[in-house]
This record gives sequence, structure tokens and C-alpha cells, in this order.
Amino acid sequence: MSNSSSLNEFLLLAFADTRELQLLHFLLFLGIYLAALLGNGLIITAVACDHRLHTPMYFFLLNLSLLDLGTISTTVPKSMANSLSNTRAISYSGCAAQIFSFFFFISAEFYLLTVMAYDRFIAICKPLHYGTLMGTRACVRMAAAAWASGFLHALLHTANTFSIPLCQGNIVDQFFCEIPQILKLSCSDSYLREVGLLVVSVCLSFVCFIFIVLSYVQIFTVVLRMPSEQGRHKAFSMCLPHLTMVSLFISSGFFAYLKPPSISSPALDLVLAVLYTVVPPAMNPLIYSMRNKELKDALKK
Repeated sequence: MSNSSSLNEFLLLAFADTRELQLLHFLLFLGIYLAALLGNGLIITAVACDHRLHTPMYFFLLNLSLLDLGTISTTVPKSMANSLSNTRAISYSGCAAQIFSFFFFISAEFYLLTVMAYDRFIAICKPLHYGTLMGTRACVRMAAAAWASGFLHALLHTANTFSIPLCQGNIVDQFFCEIPQILKLSCSDSYLREVGLLVVSVCLSFVCFIFIVLSYVQIFTVVLRMPSEQGRHKAFSMCLPHLTMVSLFISSGFFAYLKPPSISSPALDLVLAVLYTVVPPAMNPLIYSMRNKELKDALKK
């Protein structure tokens, strides 16, 4: 038993106990990580280099790829390093940095997905106003607001979490430092303050989710009324990748944080964490390029 002032490291959850399975985990995560780096790197390069992709939709997609690279680089490399070196340790400062970075990238990504839904809504439902509402300055401001909101969100949660006294050991039941797992180590009622902040964050995220849902209800209402089959196909090709990514990201993340304690278990928490931290950054490039002819042509070039 120790308090937070004497803690100098935490012990993360290991994926496997045997050396063979640890190496298998390392190779699996290495493959996923390299795929995420390659896919997102190609999208960033294509959008930056091809002048035909200098539009609001691809500008936001470039920002999304940057956030995906940040998200997966926060959690996966440390987990791979631990498996390779047969250790579970992460330093106290490293844990704080991981929580800050993770909340920064994951929060900014969620706000950016909300902005991308708004962009699709304006493009399809109010096309005559698109040039005015989604000008260069407006797009930069919205992207900057998403990044800044993620930074403030992460700073608030990290500072609040690590101001709580910890005396329930140093074992974190997750493969990366996560706030709910750190709160389990607290030894006073002060952890309720952070729980309250998490509830506020979830409510804010739910408001963004409702905005995304309402945007797509109106989008699909307009798309289904289009007389041209080609027009409907183009609209769906723009919207379905974003909707797929939002569904995976939100469903796994919300369930991970809002599931009843009665069904919680280390194995389930581990699977959910992989679903909303590792899978989306690796799958985003594939999902966005599969139905997007302009992006596929740029990638080929």
C-alpha cells in the first residue's frame, strides 16, 4: 500500500503470461501499428500534395489522420515495448503523459467527427451556401476549435486525476493508463470529483452524438429524394465512410465507459479498449479510401 507521493511506477495489464504469446502480441500490434502509420501517412501525403483534394472534406480528413496517428502512437508502442521486454511497468510521469495524450487525441477526434458531420450536412442539404459557410477561414477555425477543445479537456482531466491520493496499490487493469482504472486506486472520496467531470464529458459527447444523428437523418432524407441514381451514389460514398467510423468509435467508447459494473471484467475492458483505441486509427484509411474515387486516384498517383 502506498500513496501517490511515493508511487514511481504503475503496472499495466499484460496481454499474455507466456513468452510465446507475448511475442505474438508484439507482432500483432506491430502489424496493426505499421498499417495505421502507412494508411494515415498516405492519406496525409495525398491530401497535402494533390491540389484537387484541397477541399474542406479532405482538409478535415487530413486532421483526422493526424489525430489517428497520435491516438495509436500513445498506447500501442508502449504496450509492444512491454511485451518485447517482458515487463508491465510504466513510470508515474509516463502514465500521466499517456493519459493526457490519449484524452487529447481521442477528444479532439470526437469533436472533429462532429465537425465532419456538419460539413457533410451543409454539402448535401445546403449546397448553395457551402462556399460561404465552409470557407477556408471557417474550416481552419473549426479544426482549431476541435484541437483546442481536446487539449483543454485532456489538461483538466489529467490534472484532476493525478491530484487524487492513491493508496490502493499500483496495478492498472488495462494495457494503457486509463482514468477509470486509475480512479480505482484512490483512497478518498475526492475521486468523485473526477467521476463528476467524466459524467459531464460523457453528456457533452452525447450532445455531439445527437447532433451527428440529426445531421445524418436530414442528409439521408435529402439523398433519398434525389432523382439521379449517380447523385445518390456520390452522396452515399461521401457519407457512409464517416458514418461507419463514427458508429464504431462511439459505440465501443460509450459502452466501455457506461457499461454496468455487473458485466465489467478485465477481459471485456481489454477488448473494448482495443476496439476504440487501436482499431479505428488502423481502419480509418481503409474505410475512407474504399468508396472514394478521388482519394483512390490521388493515392495511385
